[in-house]
Amino acid sequence: MRPKFVPVILAGGKGERFWPLSRKHRPKQFLCLDGSGESLIQATANRLVPIVGGWEDIWVITSKLLESGVSEQLPSLPAANILAEPEGRDTAAAVAWASLEVAKRYGDDVVIGFFPADAWIGDAGAFAKTIGSAIALADDRGAIVTLGITPTFPSIGYGYIQQGAASGEYGFLKTYQVDRFTEKPDLATAKNFIASGDYTWNSGIFIFTAKTAIDELKLYAPELMQLLIAKGVDIYPTLPKISIDYALMEKTQLTHVIPADFGWDDLGDWNAIERLLKGDNINVELANHVCIDTTGSVLYASNPDEVVVTIGLEDVVVVRDGDVTLIVSKERTQEIKQVLGKIKADRELDRLL
Repeated sequence: MRPKFVPVILAGGKGERFWPLSRKHRPKQFLCLDGSGESLIQATANRLVPIVGGWEDIWVITSKLLESGVSEQLPSLPAANILAEPEGRDTAAAVAWASLEVAKRYGDDVVIGFFPADAWIGDAGAFAKTIGSAIALADDRGAIVTLGITPTFPSIGYGYIQQGAASGEYGFLKTYQVDRFTEKPDLATAKNFIASGDYTWNSGIFIFTAKTAIDELKLYAPELMQLLIAKGVDIYPTLPKISIDYALMEKTQLTHVIPADFGWDDLGDWNAIERLLKGDNINVELANHVCIDTTGSVLYASNPDEVVVTIGLEDVVVVRDGDVTLIVSKERTQEIKQVLGKIKADRELDRLL
């Protein structure tokens, strides 16, 4: 009999590299970016509902600012299953608080899965089978299970997981102990990782029992856990701001990885839209676009009545949304965050955030 499983969707991110489409009250996870008609958070939840058999065991952790937006996006989600952080303190705090709350309701033996709200997954069936294997491994071995994505190119924007000794086979999927995590290597290192055959991309999906999570966080993030257990959510703004990767995953000895292949992209910036939608086209056109000699570009306009005209451009992203037009080289989309820093410092422009 499979153990009780509770998925928690991590939905507190800002999606700043998708600005100006992604903004404070309409972050990336609320957007439809792949042409499916579903927002990213809706697609994430709809993949998980069949695995658990209904909405009553789906949870979401998000920011207080986005709580009402989550309810609008997911009207079938019970209000009691939304955890609203008073202030974002990165993923370690989110995982710790959610694990404590889920354990209160279901007990320490429940298996919890954490899923980013903004990932694209192509094969829902293969995804569900992989989650089943991860649940079995977490329950059987007391393991902290992460899903590693088979790399298709030497990305310098993803984290990598080095798989070590084989640890078993669950649901016909082989599992391995984790030797190490490496965050965003340079290009030469990424090429070496892929050539070795021992590395997968870090999907940001983690599965473990509530007991394992709480015990390991008490061991490796004691300040965080002591404050949460003693004071509850009221202490949230004072919690250490650190990711779950640094706080726990890189320190624990219990991590196992399941190399998976179900079609995945973390949709980190506008270049991800090109990976998903370009196909054989010379551009990705999500706008009424009139062009002369423009190639390798992504064009987006939120208003279908507006026309984007380009002449002689190559490898650029053009985004028109409301009162903002963004034009950026595809090679420099990571620098959008720097622009937002300048806008935040200008009171006359902060309405654009």
